[in-house]
Amino acid sequence: MAKVTPTSSRKSDHIRINLEEDVRSGSRNGLDSYHFLHKALPEIDLEEIDLNVDLFEKRLKAPILISSMTGGTEVAGKINQRLAFAAQETGLAMGIGSQRIAIEDPLQVPTFQVRNVAPDILLFANLGAIQLNYGYDINHCLQAVDMIEADGLILHLNPLQEALQPEGQTNWHGILKKIEAVCSKLTVPVIAKEVGWGISAEVATLLVNAGVSAIDVAGSGGTSWSQVEMHRAQSSRQERIASSFRNWGITTADSIRQVQKTCPNLPIIASGGIHTGIDIAKTIALGATLGGMASPFLRAAVNSVEETIHLILDVKKEIQISLFATGSPDLGALEGKLVKDI
Repeated sequence: MAKVTPTSSRKSDHIRINLEEDVRSGSRNGLDSYHFLHKALPEIDLEEIDLNVDLFEKRLKAPILISSMTGGTEVAGKINQRLAFAAQETGLAMGIGSQRIAIEDPLQVPTFQVRNVAPDILLFANLGAIQLNYGYDINHCLQAVDMIEADGLILHLNPLQEALQPEGQTNWHGILKKIEAVCSKLTVPVIAKEVGWGISAEVATLLVNAGVSAIDVAGSGGTSWSQVEMHRAQSSRQERIASSFRNWGITTADSIRQVQKTCPNLPIIASGGIHTGIDIAKTIALGATLGGMASPFLRAAVNSVEETIHLILDVKKEIQISLFATGSPDLGALEGKLVKDI
């Protein structure tokens, strides 16, 4: 039996809290401020609409990322297997949760390994960027990638979450230079990802100059990790402080726009409160390459792989119909089809 570490205990807390508690952000993702221009004469065949997208030399059958969520516990391992099998069956990309726990405790490595059921998917490894200030280096990044035979590495940025955790790591001095060093030495693409409070134009520019190959904006409007940490608080003071940040962050829609305007040629992954294929279609119209979903897939995967696949197929159909009803034969044609409400 794997030993219980502070990190594995935290992972279990995170799964339980996300499933049992209301951890939604107090703000919306901003996408409801936009609507598509409906086209009553689409002049295209629904069945011929092309949802394929190429990223990092792999072709996806739809612009959907199963966002990084979990790993490091027996339950998390089962969830990752179900998510990966569903991604393989439907041609999606997938990220796994932070692998720090598996580097600390090799017995947890299998809970992250999914190539046995998903040999062909675009798969992202994951480490917290903050770990680069707490003993991690390029070798740990290589270990994370090799551990799961990943096609890229996500370095997640979570300063607010760390500040709200009793065990948080909060020395962020010099992180950018260390990200730059990782980008220059790693042989796979590096993706910078927020965890739910968005990435600004300023930060996007810094990250691109440091060498990241894509940005996952992970804006506000979905799961609020301040709320998650509120439910983990060890005192009423910690709980009160965490709860005050429920409305914090840059919305997903605003973050996409900021990053796209500043870095127009950069692949953008849009996550943060994405729940439907219409949401994903809106993010593509705003300039994203993929839309990432986490919580809906987590809830489905806890039940069964079949439920996960059915959810994916429904989301794909919603994207397809969004293209059809705007007269868009492919994803690129969505540009200019979105109107901001006044």
